[in-house]
Amino acid sequence: MKRIFVFCLAFVFTLSMVSLTLSKVPTWRGTIVATWVDDARAKVKTVTDADVKAVIDKQVVGPIILDVRDPDEFMKGHLPGAINVSRGKLEFVIWDRIPDRDAKIYVYCLRGPRATFATKTLNDMGYKNALLMTTHFEPWEKAGFPVTK
Repeated sequence: MKRIFVFCLAFVFTLSMVSLTLSKVPTWRGTIVATWVDDARAKVKTVTDADVKAVIDKQVVGPIILDVRDPDEFMKGHLPGAINVSRGKLEFVIWDRIPDRDAKIYVYCLRGPRATFATKTLNDMGYKNALLMTTHFEPWEKAGFPVTK
């Protein structure tokens, strides 16, 4: 009887740990940062994954695909033709990487928040055609869209 109790207790503990791991919401979502992301998202224009995929597929010259993840994330895989400027260095590096503030820029990151802030920042810096991609890298890759590694 004692063995059955210990086994059941261990089983319930294991299930609870798996449940916590699977349903864990990032801590920042319960902070003011979530409001900032929502506010920024409401102020930027967006571009769909279908539009970006068409640009990639047709090899359209002009639009710039900007990945604002960190360099190590970028090296693991990115959208074809994308350039990388980490969100943390955006305000300091973008002037040299994209000097044309009228350029059409499609901005993405892994899941969205960094790209949202980056797009808003670019707009505030005078980049009139910076657009937030509605699909970000993680769902892009899961959908089987083209990725460069």
